[in-house]
Amino acid sequence: MAAHPSIEAITRRIVERSKPTREPYLERVRQASSKTVTRSVLACANLAHGFAVCSPGDKAALAGDVVPNLGIITAYNDMLSAHQPFEHFPDLIRKAAAEVGGVAQVAGGVPAMCDGVTQGQPGMELSLFSRDIIAMSAGIGLSHNMFDAAVFLGVCDKIVPGLMIAALSFGHLPSVFVPAGPMTSGLPNDEKNRIRQLYAEGKVGRAELLESESKSYHGPGTCTFYGTANSNQMLMEIMGCHMPGASFVNPGTPLRDALTREATKRALAITALGNEFTPAGEMIDERSIVNGVVGLHATGGSTNHTMHLIAMARAGGIRLTWQDISDLSDVVPLLARVYPNGSADVNHFHAAGGMGFLIKQLLKAGLVHDDVRTVFGQGLAAYTIEPHLNEDGTVQRVPSPDESVDPKVLSQIEAPFQANGGLKMLTGNMGKGVIKISAVKPERHIVEAPALVFHTQQAMLDAFKDGKLNRDFVAVVRFQGPKANGMPELHKLTPSLGVLQDRGHKVALITDGRMSGASGKVPAAIHVTPEAVDGGAIARIQDGDMIRLDAVAGTLEVLVDAAEFAARPVAEADLSDNEFGMGRELFAPFRRQVGPADSGASVFFG
Repeated sequence: MAAHPSIEAITRRIVERSKPTREPYLERVRQASSKTVTRSVLACANLAHGFAVCSPGDKAALAGDVVPNLGIITAYNDMLSAHQPFEHFPDLIRKAAAEVGGVAQVAGGVPAMCDGVTQGQPGMELSLFSRDIIAMSAGIGLSHNMFDAAVFLGVCDKIVPGLMIAALSFGHLPSVFVPAGPMTSGLPNDEKNRIRQLYAEGKVGRAELLESESKSYHGPGTCTFYGTANSNQMLMEIMGCHMPGASFVNPGTPLRDALTREATKRALAITALGNEFTPAGEMIDERSIVNGVVGLHATGGSTNHTMHLIAMARAGGIRLTWQDISDLSDVVPLLARVYPNGSADVNHFHAAGGMGFLIKQLLKAGLVHDDVRTVFGQGLAAYTIEPHLNEDGTVQRVPSPDESVDPKVLSQIEAPFQANGGLKMLTGNMGKGVIKISAVKPERHIVEAPALVFHTQQAMLDAFKDGKLNRDFVAVVRFQGPKANGMPELHKLTPSLGVLQDRGHKVALITDGRMSGASGKVPAAIHVTPEAVDGGAIARIQDGDMIRLDAVAGTLEVLVDAAEFAARPVAEADLSDNEFGMGRELFAPFRRQVGPADSGASVFFG
């Protein structure tokens, strides 16, 4: 079906806006591309160092100019449940490469931190910056120039966006992303959230809370709620960077291993040595980026991607804006109900039809571009499948169902859960921000209440514990932006705000910081820019100011006389506690260099 007129119009304006940066980028990609093996430009000493530890057979293969070499960039560590399965992937990849006459080497590892571990802790102030560190670390691995294609092993929050920035920085190389899959379902997410709120109210103790959390996060694989990590996997599939159907297959299963072997062979097949050369920088274009944004809206994905997608696009010379994201939200319906937008987890989503069904529905309405290049070939329609395992251990793909297996989790395009997408931009005299509305009940899309201002997450939690928040209010938590302290997630506020909302109070959050990709039911205007430390209007708000957050009209206003508001002094905060400890002193240059949230909150793209 032809693309929806609004999808076409928004894509065209992104193309036009991007020309001054996209065209020079593509020229650099073409200049870096080679019609022979990449390592052929290396001197003998360079090459000898590059294959010194290889087997004699691999040395002989790499010494010539006819065998492709695959660089593995891995985010493996055995502390993160999502990344622990990658321990065994390099062996699988090396063996699969050998089966088709190729070679594979681990080119480098990248750090992978867990926001779940650092949530509310000093280490969370490194989280967003880790994305750019990951991009640089992957760049170091690939800079050896030994490789004809790359496979990227990563799953979680900042890891995949960082790897994508690296893949597009090395856009002359084909790149395939290889996921590890979600853990099996544990304690239902609604029950986990109930225990968290009881703990916030002091009605259960730490032992009960820890038991609940341990039953939720219980084994290898991605956490099963639909936060940033699983939004990453959706994005990589709908943008054509995964093999079709690869995103949500559990780790440690024969199908998971078969998909990894298949991804390896495909990466080697699309190098410059073959007939299907697919450099990542040419493959990912404006249509691919729009498809990613559409997928984010259709599934109610993570707010973090309002920054990550912008930074990823910029790495490929593409200028995506919050306005583009917001305008796409107006025409893309919500088709998935996965926690926090519903009670199901990603395993239920996959069982209901998963990515294949979702893409089929979006194609039916012309809401995604079919005429894109992918690592699998030409056309997104090839992703409207379900993966199965053949008896010989290879992957078999069957057409995705025409009807949802579970309409409460995944809906038909004709009967969406809501008419618009999950994310909207807010503008007003406070600046710009974003809000995730897919999990917020419609009657809470507009909140007007007096402000209560806090300069730290802990200050608000202390006020809650002291019983000072049993009222209607808008919490303004400022000095949490990227320049102030690295823009930590403020997910620890969610249970307390949820308790107050459940008590019948009108509450909302406004912050220049972030919320977790799993946050949802409390209206939250986040990523407010300019941030407080830059003298943004959020720094002029005072206790008692009436605030109006209107997610229907897309506005964020301080209801104070304009002249009076402009004349107010800008608040200041003592940020010295954010400068040292848990490695924060190492990131001072990042805090000085980082760009605003609406430019991707990156040190690369100010």
